[in-house]
Amino acid sequence: MEERKDPAMRNQRSFSLEFKRHVVEELLSGESRPAQLCRRHNISPSILYHWKKQYSRGKFNNEPTEEGALKDRIEKLERLVGRLTLENEFLKRGLQHSLSQSQRNGKSLPRINISSGISGEDAD
Repeated sequence: MEERKDPAMRNQRSFSLEFKRHVVEELLSGESRPAQLCRRHNISPSILYHWKKQYSRGKFNNEPTEEGALKDRIEKLERLVGRLTLENEFLKRGLQHSLSQSQRNGKSLPRINISSGISGEDAD
């Protein structure tokens, strides 16, 4: 019995970095228009523009453009801010939970204002 392959599961082509760099540099040089490059190399416009974005960030063993390097840095910093925000929220909840547990148990802990640090008797 012969297996049927789903058209969506066809093999993806892979292109070398050198080929991608060559195609993008041809696009950037203005030698060929995007539609011509897509037809000549049998690639989709979305792939071409994806490669162009990667090229600007130096992903094809080339020097990144200043704009691409800045965008890369911004994305890394945004991920860092997101991670730190999640950690901060987690720690705040843990502290609030710890304080409420100690109040239920009748233990007295110094008052802590999360936004400004320790206050009350221990502030000196």
